[in-house]
Amino acid sequence: MRKHTRAALLCVAAGMATALTLTACAAGKGGGASSDAAAAPGKDDKLTLTVWSNYSDREYEEVTKALKTFNKKFPNIEIKHEGSQDDDKITAGIRSGNTPDVALSFTTDNIGQFCSSGAFQPLKAYIERDKVDLNQISPAVREYTEYKGNRCAMPMLTDVYAMYYNKDMMSAAGVTAPPKTLDELFEAAKKLTKKAPNGDIEVAGYLPTMGFYANRPTILAPSFGAEWEKDGKSALASSPGFTEMMTFQKKLVDFYGFDALERFRAGLGQEYSADHAFHQGKIAIMMDGEYRTAFLKAQAPQIKFGTAPFPTWKPADYGTAFTTGTIMGIPKGAKNPGAAWELIKHLSFDTDTIVDLSNAIKNVPSTKAAMESPKLEVDEQFKTFIDLAKSDKLKGNPVTPIGDAHIKAVTDFAVSYTSGKVPDLAAGLKEVDKNIDDQIAKSGK
Repeated sequence: MRKHTRAALLCVAAGMATALTLTACAAGKGGGASSDAAAAPGKDDKLTLTVWSNYSDREYEEVTKALKTFNKKFPNIEIKHEGSQDDDKITAGIRSGNTPDVALSFTTDNIGQFCSSGAFQPLKAYIERDKVDLNQISPAVREYTEYKGNRCAMPMLTDVYAMYYNKDMMSAAGVTAPPKTLDELFEAAKKLTKKAPNGDIEVAGYLPTMGFYANRPTILAPSFGAEWEKDGKSALASSPGFTEMMTFQKKLVDFYGFDALERFRAGLGQEYSADHAFHQGKIAIMMDGEYRTAFLKAQAPQIKFGTAPFPTWKPADYGTAFTTGTIMGIPKGAKNPGAAWELIKHLSFDTDTIVDLSNAIKNVPSTKAAMESPKLEVDEQFKTFIDLAKSDKLKGNPVTPIGDAHIKAVTDFAVSYTSGKVPDLAAGLKEVDKNIDDQIAKSGK
């Protein structure tokens, strides 16, 4: 399970507050963020590497197993894995000097802050020294692990997003194939929706509420060909894709009725619980990550579901998908940066380790070699995500120095626009552009 889309922001701030807080984050005690590569540990060196992550429960255990495979190369290095450590705790550790050697973050939205503030040390010297082949990683994944040419993180597995659909509901409604275009999605949503005599929604063919479950601007944008920036400036208003995305969302909201949608949504289960609306047969079509395949099989085996690429605005873009994932970095002040890099390199490129962890927690492997491994367990539903991950249409996270403040701005605007509070879409998007540009300017990055 991944929580990057709902994890806390690094230092929980935006605009000027974000910039000031992150400057403080980078000023922690301990070893600095040197541009030189620290020496790798010797085979007989005895030391302890502390790893912080936000994993818990079963996933924590599986990630710990993956970390322990490092001992095949360095048997004298002890791995101390501390789970339930979010970005706030990582930041507090850097400021106080109580820093882990390796930090795993679910929040790729924060990569711009991590790299630009020095919170994560640059990895270029290590990569060049060890002649690491970054081409083993797809361009979209490489993009969300660096900022302005400063690579300060590496990926540990990835998430890819696609469409889930309830096969029984589709059959009963006469929808003979998964929709591929937005028009097909709209028509399918209408056929699949069930309402009570009083107009209340009982089953939503497709729930369009922005910000709910995986209906997030970053995840949806690639399906509309929406562009976030141009020439270093926010470009929502000039991107036809963003106009289409907002227009399509409003069309669906108007079909359901905003108030009716809000009443329906209020009664739905949480995203990572067995009460998730798709698990309960209350949503027929949705966007979600590959990890949902494991949740459904464990928590809702009665649901017969299929997966497919999410419908796109332009037919030629069909097969486009969004990707994000867990990132690994060496925090400023890490006591054993050389050994930390060796662990990160192992988790990034050791094919057996990547494949075993992918099989265990059902995330997509982050290297081409791992995706081609015969040991990778790929069923019909999971194959959709592997195929998308191999595609040249894969799109990564928009990286800025303001964390997810730009994403929140778009989400808030989408809710206001689809509810009817904002009558002028073009003017509203221009205002969001200005808001984002002002925050980036204040960050000074």
